[in-house]
Amino acid sequence: MPVRYYDWIAHHARRTPAKTAMVDLGSNRRFTYAEFDARVGLLASHLRDVCGVGKGDRVAVLALNATDTLEVQFACFRVGAIFVPLNTRLTVPELQFIVGDAAPKVMIHDDDLADTAQSVSRLCGVATTLRYGATGSYEQAIAAAKPLATIEPVTLDDVSTIMYTSGTTGQPKGAMITHGMTFYNCVNLGGPAYITPSSVLLTVLPLFHTGGLNCYTNPVMHVGGTVLIMRAFDPGLALQLISDPARGINVFFGVPAIYQFMAQHPAFATADFSRLVIGGVGGAPMPVPLLHTWEARGVALQQGYGMTETSPAVLALDREDAGRKAGSAGKPVLHTEVRIVRPDGTDADVGELGELWVRGPNVTPGYWNRPDANRSSFTDGWLHTGDATRVDDEGFYYIVDRWKDMYISGGENVYPAEVENVLHQLSAVAEAAVIGIPDPQWGETGMAIIAVKPGHTLSEAEIHAHCQANLARFKCPRTVRFVDALPRNATGKIHKPTLRKSFATASAVDLVQQAS
Repeated sequence: MPVRYYDWIAHHARRTPAKTAMVDLGSNRRFTYAEFDARVGLLASHLRDVCGVGKGDRVAVLALNATDTLEVQFACFRVGAIFVPLNTRLTVPELQFIVGDAAPKVMIHDDDLADTAQSVSRLCGVATTLRYGATGSYEQAIAAAKPLATIEPVTLDDVSTIMYTSGTTGQPKGAMITHGMTFYNCVNLGGPAYITPSSVLLTVLPLFHTGGLNCYTNPVMHVGGTVLIMRAFDPGLALQLISDPARGINVFFGVPAIYQFMAQHPAFATADFSRLVIGGVGGAPMPVPLLHTWEARGVALQQGYGMTETSPAVLALDREDAGRKAGSAGKPVLHTEVRIVRPDGTDADVGELGELWVRGPNVTPGYWNRPDANRSSFTDGWLHTGDATRVDDEGFYYIVDRWKDMYISGGENVYPAEVENVLHQLSAVAEAAVIGIPDPQWGETGMAIIAVKPGHTLSEAEIHAHCQANLARFKCPRTVRFVDALPRNATGKIHKPTLRKSFATASAVDLVQQAS
């Protein structure tokens, strides 16, 4: 018999109604669990009774971080709808594909992204839009709504969220996140991250990203802690807030770039980190020197590994091992299974490199509208992560490299095929390939390697302008190289190992020379 999903916010509204649930740092609003519960119920009532949203319908959000977005998430859960957070850094053409694929009944947005949201909604035929803000239609809808009469029964197997990740074939894929995946992630991360009802989290990563939503915002809400939401990351403000004893922040999570920006800020040397119980890091490989920089300030950053498709926790490093196992992503979390698999499908030995496979209740049931991706991504329930991994003789896992061509820039996944598709829109391009190259600030950035058609001309400035108009900034290649022809293998495919050897290795040497 399917296990029913239970409403966390309603639960804490009954047990600790006066406790602060969340603080919106952008608007200086704060809500107790009782107030949060009431707003979620009123919004759910409006979505169902006015917007016609029912079980399985999608509700999209395009907005910078706000507590309102958490209200939308839990309101969707109460009517059985599916929450679809949208990447705020994407362009209209990119969002048009995603919104067209998800087909939401409602688009909710803020003032900053109103033009983009309205354009995408018109292009995709979204029936209803709501705008955040004190005088916006979102607040008007809550004010006019009646209390929700009934809650739609849902189970842990029902889809609660669709998160879109860039696809290796050039089109984004919507990873289906079930209520059970989110629940098990709360359990899996709760222990290693020391999350309790006393936790006070500062959320700086975007809520459209699994890192912002699930590391550790949802886990803290699950246990009845307090979440402070920063509208957009600011390293100086983050250091100030963490240092303020009145805020009581004791939980923090970031991608490596977040920690790098904070460490480079003048206030880092005098910031007070004494209340931090956990400083989690994930989303990209963490440079060991940066780990040591934070360790010198008394903060042992705990590394972990996960994916959108795994809700996201798969591996976590315990606080006690953060120093001696620097560079490791840790050991498997409680409710999951992992394997390191050779290309022939057999298990790799200790110390041997293989692809990491994951199975368990924290793993996605598949991709929205993508049976092709479902077939290629799973074997007997095991998700192929595409990440090259090894395990040492103590059982600690190390993410060494990626089998796929994807690279990570500032914590964001970039799939070259998507960028290459945009480059090929330029009529002068004969061939194009994109690879990730080392970057001291972002970890990796893109390099476009292009062959121009005979008789045509194409400048680097034209390529940058075209990419900026059609791609999010983090996807745009930082550098461009022109070649007569791209190397190909015996089957005619562009041979990216040759490109990496020629260009990425040279870039790495340049970085070393710059640092010395």
